[in-house]
Amino acid sequence: MENLWILADRLAAEGNLPDEQLKRLIEERNPELAAYLARKAVEVRELYYGKDIYVRGLIEFSSYCKNDCYYCGLRRSNRLAQRYRLDQETILACCGAGYALGFRTFVLQSGEDGWFTDDRMCDLISAVKNTYPDCAVTISIGEKSRESYRRYREAGADRYLLRHETATDSHYRLLHPESLSLSNRIRCLRDLKELGYQVGCGFMVGSPGQTVDHLVNDLRFLKEFEPEMVGIGPFIPHKDTPFAGQKAGTVELTVYLLSIIRLMLPKVLLPATTALGSICKNGREQGILAGANVIMPNLSPEDVREKYLLYNNKLHTGSDAAENKRLLEEQMEAIGYHIVTGRGDYPGNTAEDRI
Repeated sequence: MENLWILADRLAAEGNLPDEQLKRLIEERNPELAAYLARKAVEVRELYYGKDIYVRGLIEFSSYCKNDCYYCGLRRSNRLAQRYRLDQETILACCGAGYALGFRTFVLQSGEDGWFTDDRMCDLISAVKNTYPDCAVTISIGEKSRESYRRYREAGADRYLLRHETATDSHYRLLHPESLSLSNRIRCLRDLKELGYQVGCGFMVGSPGQTVDHLVNDLRFLKEFEPEMVGIGPFIPHKDTPFAGQKAGTVELTVYLLSIIRLMLPKVLLPATTALGSICKNGREQGILAGANVIMPNLSPEDVREKYLLYNNKLHTGSDAAENKRLLEEQMEAIGYHIVTGRGDYPGNTAEDRI
């Protein structure tokens, strides 16, 4: 049986390993191996991005959702959730505040809110794009038809974030009601890529019922799908969901998987997520030091940030607040990096590069 350090070197050199070897890397990990993989991941990231950390301005514009996912605080059945919708004028004001701070990517995120019809979404996307033509517009509003995705793209959307959550169908069933399916989630991701979006997917680490085999399936899916962005974060329970009593995922495993993903997808845009910062004070810094290169501070109006509560104790103040950009800069500078507020496109996102 090969030494784990040899497997780590092979992963760094070739960007891939057979499933059984990936499984060994996860099951038999230790702090020394994690530090070694992190160094390798940072070396790879710096080939493409240097010391730059890209910052996206996140606008959470609706907390309504038609779905009933068992892990999410915004689920339809949570009668205690605080619901709100931002109008277009307010969203544009958030963009304006972000633009003044230097942000050149806006992430428009919501639950699957039927009030925001395709017409309304297209009007919103067009308004943002026309007002800030030098900015990238990312949307994250869930599962839609191919025709809806086509319309958003024509309205000016550049990127789309849609976590696959788990690449194992039986595990997907544990996390979602019967109305949702992994096959439709994958259909959405493939439609998005075919329509020319820069596509982001990802999964929760430590979600209820998750096994190492599930994680290997997730890594295999990412390698084969080749998304431009991957968002992973520790599962954190919400007190008003069926998973309220479940154990949270860990920073340790999340950070370890960030290093593996960086080595498997060297150019990928890889966030150190809000969940990492929410579960651990220096969680985001740990993510950056393991190979991540994106942070998404919040541009939403301050009076609604605590209402978009996907999980308990979600971070929405301090350096997670976009208006505290200087604090975020200081945190990154303290570990040897600097933030970049420009568009920060995926290097190699043309049709030719995808062939």
